[in-house]
Amino acid sequence: MENWSNAKLCDVANLVLGAILFFSPWMFGFDAGTVSNNAYVTGLVIAILAIAALAAFAVWEEWLNLIVGLWALVSPWVLGFQGTTAMTVHVLIGAAVAVLAAIEIWIMTQHPPRLTTGR
Repeated sequence: MENWSNAKLCDVANLVLGAILFFSPWMFGFDAGTVSNNAYVTGLVIAILAIAALAAFAVWEEWLNLIVGLWALVSPWVLGFQGTTAMTVHVLIGAAVAVLAAIEIWIMTQHPPRLTTGR
C-alpha cells in the first residue's frame, strides 16, 4: 500500500461518489426519464474517469472530472428538476466530485511528477 497517495484516495472517493450517483435513481426513487438518465450517465462517467485515474494517472482525467462534477452540480437548473431529492443528490455529489478534482489538480501543480529513467 506504499504507492497510495492522497490523489489515489481522491480517485477512490470519486469512484464511490460516481457509483452512488449511478444507483441513486433506484435508491431515492427518481422519476424515470431525464433525471434518471442524467444520474446514470453522469455517475458512470465519474466512475470510469476514477477507474482510469487509478489505473494510470493523467491530469486531463482530473480536468474532465472537474467538468463532470460541475455539470452534476448545475444540471438540476439546466434540466429543470430543482426542488427535488434528485437535485439534492446531484448538487451534493457534483460539488464533492468537483472539489476532489480541484484538490487533485492543485496537488499536481504543487508536486508535479518527476520523470525518471528507472535507475
